[in-house]
Amino acid sequence: EQGLQLLELGGSVEEDYIRIARCFEATRRRCCRLEQDGHRAREQLARVEAERAALEVKLKHARNQVEVEMKKRHRAEAELEKQERKLQLVLELLMREPWGNEALSREQCSVLSALAGRRFGAALASVRRSSAVEESCQSLLSHSDISYDHTEDDVVRS
Repeated sequence: EQGLQLLELGGSVEEDYIRIARCFEATRRRCCRLEQDGHRAREQLARVEAERAALEVKLKHARNQVEVEMKKRHRAEAELEKQERKLQLVLELLMREPWGNEALSREQCSVLSALAGRRFGAALASVRRSSAVEESCQSLLSHSDISYDHTEDDVVRS
């Protein structure tokens, strides 16, 4: 456009050619700058994509580690439950058998029955608590379960 305007203005042909050459040079410099900017942007994009890939690998390893730890915890909880059932059976046997009452003092019997009741109440509470922790961990770990409910946004506060 500028080149055509220069030609229409009149003047010497040499001056017009010099102006056109300067416009072309300015355009060439702008193109070079844009090309360099594009090259830098592509390099930055490649670096960011590599970093993202590395973070995804770390996330995958972390998820696998959490899964392993959860399996270990489930096994430990199952073992604890099994041992507590055995303890309960032993305590019940000691309390029911006549020889158990003879071998144990009255105080020992009351301590054992209190221990049995408290032990299983605590075990039930810990199982409930660990289930709640497990559910919250699973929801945090699964990115596919993430959703946003807009209904709370619509609630009018008074």
